[in-house]
Amino acid sequence: ELEFQLGELGVRPGHTEGHRSDSWVLLDYGSVVVHVFTEDARSFYGLDHLWSDGQTADLSRVLAR
Repeated sequence: ELEFQLGELGVRPGHTEGHRSDSWVLLDYGSVVVHVFTEDARSFYGLDHLWSDGQTADLSRVLAR
């Protein structure tokens, strides 16, 4: 959904990985890299813990366009 919505705005990722995977997709937009996980993969890799001091971004306004 994210890739589709951004594509509608003319924003395309420079690189993608994992479209054949059923648990993790990476979308590289240059200054922003998006990781989309299933709940199981998210728990397995533990990125929430690894990046617990990172910043979060509210994308609701961008996605509402």
